[in-house]
Amino acid sequence: MKIPFEPIDTRRIIEIPEGVALQLPCAGPAVRATALVIDTLIKGTLYLLLLPLLTFSDFGWGVLLLGVFLVEWFYPVFFELRTGATPGKRIMGLLVVTQDGTAIRPAASLLRNLLRAADFLPFAYGVGLVATLMDRDFRRIGDLAAGTLVVHRPPARSHRKLPQVPAQVPPQPLSLDLQEALLDFAERSPQLSRARRVELAERLTSITGHRGERAVQTLLGYANWIARGRLGDDR
Repeated sequence: MKIPFEPIDTRRIIEIPEGVALQLPCAGPAVRATALVIDTLIKGTLYLLLLPLLTFSDFGWGVLLLGVFLVEWFYPVFFELRTGATPGKRIMGLLVVTQDGTAIRPAASLLRNLLRAADFLPFAYGVGLVATLMDRDFRRIGDLAAGTLVVHRPPARSHRKLPQVPAQVPPQPLSLDLQEALLDFAERSPQLSRARRVELAERLTSITGHRGERAVQTLLGYANWIARGRLGDDR
């Protein structure tokens, strides 16, 4: 499906292979910097917990340096692969995903975090800040190389209460507005009379190819399929 316009806000609109368009609200440098400060404080606490190792002379120093290395470089990788975000990012409602909106993969997480050294130059993430300000999706060098995005996590919401109808793949890509209309129709259908449901469903006969109650059931099937494909929907 070709997106007929260029968004002017910070949402990245992508299309998954099934033809469903997803909107990824990219996170800007301010909220990401706040998340970084939180993660830095957490890592600092972990470093303090390692200090008692110094009482074990050379062996303690070795274990301490190993612990610092693991925390510094694998702290973000561990949490990104486990929950999609470090604790700081989770607190700020952020999520790390690939450019197609899927969960981040091990190779991408390792690459984006190893390149934090380049983003940190010359100090305090100066290069990374310039890169995010110059990129429409606020990607730093690590994100550009790894093909990742930092986005706002979709807000928690109650499950849509859709009629239990087998999901059906629409015969053609549907616009975002039409997807939302189908979800609203399915959610409200139990409160509508049969005649009203049929009346509304037959407005899309050109898509479903059906009339009457069969058109209603087909649209409900489309709605169930859309709900399961939406980013952040646990259905």
